[in-house]
Amino acid sequence: MNRTYTKLGDIATYTNGYAFKPKDRGSKGLPIIRIQDLTGSVEDKGYYNGKYPANIEINNGNVLISWSASLGIYVWNGGKALLNQHIFKVEFNKKEINRDYFVYAVKYNLSKMKQLTHGATMKHVTKKDFENVTIPYPSLSEQKKMAFVLNMVNKSLSLKLQELNKLDELIKARFVEMFGDPICNSLNKPVDFFINVVKLQRGYDLPVKKRNSNGDIPVFGSNGVLGYHTEFKAKHGIITGRSGTIGNVYREDGKYWPLNTSLFSVDTHGNNIVYLQYLLQMFRLERFYNGAGVPTLNRNDVHKQKIIRTPLELQNEFADFVQQVDKSKFENIVYLNKKLLSKIINKIGR
Repeated sequence: MNRTYTKLGDIATYTNGYAFKPKDRGSKGLPIIRIQDLTGSVEDKGYYNGKYPANIEINNGNVLISWSASLGIYVWNGGKALLNQHIFKVEFNKKEINRDYFVYAVKYNLSKMKQLTHGATMKHVTKKDFENVTIPYPSLSEQKKMAFVLNMVNKSLSLKLQELNKLDELIKARFVEMFGDPICNSLNKPVDFFINVVKLQRGYDLPVKKRNSNGDIPVFGSNGVLGYHTEFKAKHGIITGRSGTIGNVYREDGKYWPLNTSLFSVDTHGNNIVYLQYLLQMFRLERFYNGAGVPTLNRNDVHKQKIIRTPLELQNEFADFVQQVDKSKFENIVYLNKKLLSKIINKIGR
């Protein structure tokens, strides 16, 4: 049976967002949505309280496609907002198409689009190349059937992912069992100054336009990995938020670049970084932030706090437990993602 294909440019109009300037970003008005707001790596939210072109306004249900630095497709459900540059808003005004089917079809073709990217530092897909990408175009009723099946599969996988995330609670329970609550030192462990357990330092500035996305060095901000680069500033350590999002703690076994919105470990005093990650999470660093506007964590205030000390052999025992749980989670997540992709390929890719 022959399949009908159509170009993305023949389906819809793709409107690029507005190039807001730093001075446009304030604390009142409508939120400005950037790529990092879509990927969940937001450190700070900016708002605009002025006149704007009507076509950059987005509302719940709008389909958005990031075409620079990070390729992705999203269904917006964050309320009325304004679209920043490097993101297309999709307006289905040329051919009949089911929205959910379109999202799955584009998602399936993202790997092909990556082969069309240009740019030495910030990879991007040109609008012309994007609009020339073809996707299968069955009847509208067939599109709806495919989308229904894929939505059911996606919902089932999401529920399983939620169950896997409950394993994090198991890790925290194991920590308390072994070391107690580090805030009140419920097991009366020996204590020392925080700086003698792990010493933190402010990260380094690296504007988005100077990052080389061809690299494999993770760039960490206060909300986790924000991108990649070809150079590094640190390796084998922990990272936490200094400005913006406070309290999340990450670990990186390899090389990484900590941004200036983060604090990172410059001296772990021989402690296990897996143990340190959970120790700092359980210690709730957000208790020590200050600042009336953007929350800020001063490492000097943290360094003066008293915190528990534990033998390295117990730290390693806990770390082994965590890594076994993480391995189980990773293997299951990989399996679930492959399962969804195979369904998309089965329904759309053949």
